[in-house]
Amino acid sequence: MSAVMITRKVRKWEKLPGKNTFCCDGRVMMARQKGVFYLTLFLIVGTCSLFFAFECPYLAVHLSPSVPVFAIVLFFFVIAMLLRTSFSDPGVLPRALPEEATFIEMEIEAANGNVPAGQRAPPRIRNVQINNQIVKLKYCYTCKIFRPPRASHCSICDNCVDRFDHHCPWVGNCVGKRNYRYFYMFTLSLSLLTIYIFTFDIVHVVMRSVDKGFLNTLKETPGTYPFRLWPHKQLLCG
Repeated sequence: MSAVMITRKVRKWEKLPGKNTFCCDGRVMMARQKGVFYLTLFLIVGTCSLFFAFECPYLAVHLSPSVPVFAIVLFFFVIAMLLRTSFSDPGVLPRALPEEATFIEMEIEAANGNVPAGQRAPPRIRNVQINNQIVKLKYCYTCKIFRPPRASHCSICDNCVDRFDHHCPWVGNCVGKRNYRYFYMFTLSLSLLTIYIFTFDIVHVVMRSVDKGFLNTLKETPGTYPFRLWPHKQLLCG
């Protein structure tokens, strides 16, 4: 009996030469430096958890039940936009195959001619006509391709990204053509959530101060716990 060898087809994301990490069969794509992303997730979840645990029960009873409901909806929307921005392909441009790179190099050498020793080679630029306008395409020495307009090479992910805006360590990914709208919605909704929590924190303190006084309200607020422990630290240090 002859053994039948079954070879698995290699996916494109498994051969990507950049510095990205993949999981969930290539559906999730992130940069290798993910520490700041986890910090971002921890700060958002931690801050909102304190708000839901201490401020929302009081505000729901004494002000309106819609306060925590809207905060929960906004919180999940922020998390969804963060994960979508972080796990999406920002618009990575495929690199040239070895035979394609060799052909492009031969074209460039034929166009530029022999460069004398000691002189700098001219920039590798290709002029393309788009909508009756001449557009200059810059050559990427790493990916061996002429990049489209507004594309750039990310030194952290080591990929050319279409409509590259910047590499954001807070989301752990590049921001480009395919995830820019999610990044915009994330920053917008996060700003709204921050203002919302800060506003109702003040409302919570003011409403409680009417009954218990301002100092007693601050003592019952989780944010003042480090300051309440400060005298004890001074005693231990003394």
